[in-house]
Amino acid sequence: MTGPVQDAPGAAEQISGLTFALILVRPDLTIHSVNPAAESLIGRSSKRLLGQNILEVLDFDEPQVKELMQRGDEQLIARGLPLQVDKRKLKVNLTISAMQANPGWRVVTLSDAGQGERFEGEDRSTTLRGPAVLAHEIKNPLAAIRGAAQLVSRKLQEQDRNLTDLIADEVDRIAQLIDRMQRLGREKAEPVVPLNLHAAVHRAIDTVKAASQNPFKIREEFDPSLPPVLGNEGALVQVLINLIANARDACAEQAEPEVIIRTRFVSGLVMNVIRLGRPVKLPIEIQVSDNGPGIDPSVNDHIFEPFVSSKKNGQGLGLALVQKLVRDMDGRISHERDETGGWTHFRIHLPMAK
Repeated sequence: MTGPVQDAPGAAEQISGLTFALILVRPDLTIHSVNPAAESLIGRSSKRLLGQNILEVLDFDEPQVKELMQRGDEQLIARGLPLQVDKRKLKVNLTISAMQANPGWRVVTLSDAGQGERFEGEDRSTTLRGPAVLAHEIKNPLAAIRGAAQLVSRKLQEQDRNLTDLIADEVDRIAQLIDRMQRLGREKAEPVVPLNLHAAVHRAIDTVKAASQNPFKIREEFDPSLPPVLGNEGALVQVLINLIANARDACAEQAEPEVIIRTRFVSGLVMNVIRLGRPVKLPIEIQVSDNGPGIDPSVNDHIFEPFVSSKKNGQGLGLALVQKLVRDMDGRISHERDETGGWTHFRIHLPMAK
């Protein structure tokens, strides 16, 4: 026997369930309605958006987009379009669709084309399998080099062992780099369980402080009412250690270096995780901010890729590993630069434990 036939969801329910932002615009360019994903992307509630001129809410750098919006009967599809929303700079995929049956009305859709947005099921061979293969090919010769250096060292006088010690030290350093590359290549995600988010944050803070030569200021702005998150404790702590240590290094040259860690509950943010075959709500946000000079613009769009780094002596694997660990927990990571305030923000969004 089959169960009772349920009514199909109506148009409003379908629009509310979309994982991308949808905005209905009147002929006079004021916003008629928005879905929850639009509230999340823009960072304002529907009450604050309705009736506002869309070109005052969304500041497009491309003059052509503004011209097309004002015409009212034009269609547009654009990818990786620069957009500023309340001093936040984003890159979005944009569509503008004119409603032929209702002249002047149009539907605008936006999706985040920013950093760290690749999800399970996409082609990750370039970013993950490449480092894994390279790691495998390098590790065996490294062991032979270190063994040879040790044998040579035994035949030298104490004062002549500096070079062999240097060889051993460099081999150990490269081996540690290879270990990180192999972690990038692991396809199997670690199991996830309900976690106390703030316990993981404090553990990461304590670790970074213990390893820091100079004291630095960390300001905590936590929401104590947050429910448990769904994640892997070891992976989450590692992610936070990397982000906090990066923030510490980024602002080290400032007169008053400061790192801020914020946690909060955000509604409406949903990501479509292809591996799971369903959308996943990500209401738990962790933000790590620093008042350093920001990321080099030349690598700004590629910082989550392996071997890309804005640090002078960076290896370019830390953020690539962070992205993989967050993604393995079905989460999302992104970053943005607030030039007006002088802050760099990294944001992690994770699912809530049931």
